[in-house]
Amino acid sequence: MLTAGPAADAPGHDSSAAAEAPGHGFRRAAVIGAGLMGRGIAAVLASGGLDVILCDTEPDTVREAVAAARSRPAPAGGRGEISGSADLARAVQRADLVVEAVVEDLAVKQEVFAAVSAATPDAVLATNTSVLPVTAIAARAQGPGRVLGTHWWNPPDLIPVVEVIPGRLTAATVTERVISLLGYLGKTPVRVRRDVAGFIGNRLQHALWREAITLVADGICDAETADLVARNTVGLRLARMGPIENADYVGLDLTLAIHDAVLPALSAGREPSPLLRALVRRGELGAKTGHGFLPWGPGTRDTAARELAAHVQAQRPSGATRCCAALPAPPLPAPPSSGQSPSGTTQHSTPPRGSPE
Repeated sequence: MLTAGPAADAPGHDSSAAAEAPGHGFRRAAVIGAGLMGRGIAAVLASGGLDVILCDTEPDTVREAVAAARSRPAPAGGRGEISGSADLARAVQRADLVVEAVVEDLAVKQEVFAAVSAATPDAVLATNTSVLPVTAIAARAQGPGRVLGTHWWNPPDLIPVVEVIPGRLTAATVTERVISLLGYLGKTPVRVRRDVAGFIGNRLQHALWREAITLVADGICDAETADLVARNTVGLRLARMGPIENADYVGLDLTLAIHDAVLPALSAGREPSPLLRALVRRGELGAKTGHGFLPWGPGTRDTAARELAAHVQAQRPSGATRCCAALPAPPLPAPPSSGQSPSGTTQHSTPPRGSPE
């Protein structure tokens, strides 16, 4: 056991926050995988009063992760105990929630869920997979009805949305409890209706990445230009107006006309780009190796991480679309279609906004 202070799995340990579990009923959690996502998720769970054990196969990684999780600012009401262990069975034996955050490899995740489900027969088991189908991950688990997906986004303490993905066998009560917990933590849980690869966010994200890589591979622009255009056009709008609302906003007739013209020219590749494969084959993996599509000098990855975190923290999360908000604002003129003048008005209103705790 690797911990300073009373261990969360020690007999008799019962922090005051965890002893008074709210409606979701979770008191103790184990997070398997102590990388950046695991330690961030652990910190958020502890901020909600849960005692959390971080578990990893490398003791040094566990120590570093526990220290990092504890260094996050504590909420005014205090937080649960954060401790660590390199022993999987011991880490999960008293947990009523286990969150897996290991490498994105189906066989590895299946092995973890087989071991965890055998060691803790009653706990809710959540995978933080970003793309793999939850039903496949749960295939070797004992009691697959308690397995579901909770896809947290990086950085997990700042991005409000957590995608909640029931597998084909997940019990409805398990899904509702986890949604209740995430809401209690100040997150925005989004239920994914079907267990499909990539869920919602990554299907949207990687459709954009596929096209960006295709533009570079086909010599239409260089990597810097693709990023510049994305950041300063659609990127400026997306935080305030999602793609479906934007299609409605400009008019579905114009959207149809644009799709008729441009979709045949877009990448419809069912396999990763040959350029991407070539870069990986040469060991040019991006920031971690110093070069990918772009050059990454010493310290630039850390600088990028700090700048990204500051940018995300400065944003105000967007809730319902304007047209779905409860209180209408004065009507605004509809944007003109190409070559046409406005022909009417559309009701818009400011959506309710909040910030994650």
